[in-house]
Amino acid sequence: MTLNIIDRHKLILKKLNADGFVNVTDLSDDFKVSLVTIRKDLKLLEEKKLLFRSHGKAIPVNPYITENPVKIKEKINASEKNRIAKAAVKTLVPHDSIIIASGTSVIEFARRIKPLEGLTVLTASLNIALILSKIKEVDVMQLGGMVRPSSASVIGPIGEKMLTEFTFTKLFLGVDGIDLDYGLTTTNLMEASLNKEMIKSSQKIIVLADSSKFNKKGFGRICELSEVDQIITDSGIDKKTKQRLLELGVELTIV
Repeated sequence: MTLNIIDRHKLILKKLNADGFVNVTDLSDDFKVSLVTIRKDLKLLEEKKLLFRSHGKAIPVNPYITENPVKIKEKINASEKNRIAKAAVKTLVPHDSIIIASGTSVIEFARRIKPLEGLTVLTASLNIALILSKIKEVDVMQLGGMVRPSSASVIGPIGEKMLTEFTFTKLFLGVDGIDLDYGLTTTNLMEASLNKEMIKSSQKIIVLADSSKFNKKGFGRICELSEVDQIITDSGIDKKTKQRLLELGVELTIV
């Protein structure tokens, strides 16, 4: 029996809520209707602001991110960032030489770092440099460059050149968006460029991102997910995203 439009819309929204996204081809096969019909269904639902269409699929919200100042971002999903930071600290070992990028998740991580023998930290974040400078057992290097006021961090070619002079055991990276097909992104193109150089200089790439960052895109692309070694996130991550990350060989830590 062919479903009517109301029933199709109900099932589309139910599947979207359960899986985090719906695929046009899969819906066409499931409902035994044409691709054109499904695209019309999704367009109608988008007009009602019940989903957002994107490249042959639909997701619950607009994936494109606008930039917010760090003081505002710190208040968003604060408890999740707290748990992520605690898990990230457990990855540190004596004599680690690490990069901490910029963003509120990695700032929370820096706040939880305790004295550790031989720990060296290079950071793009002015706030993180100030936080860690109070721990005498930690050697802190501030990356040079042009200050980006919205994130209180540095960007630009000076910092990129500085990174070529060092090798680090780990990079702790905060991002604005994680898209399973497009990869890691940030809202600032110059920050994305700096993050690429951080990746080149590091042996292990660890992304700290709460679950709201998945299925989102920022303006600047950092890298593909295949370049990421580990993602630390919270339990809000949906099952399909979790499965896809594991298939890509990403170590997933859920807190």
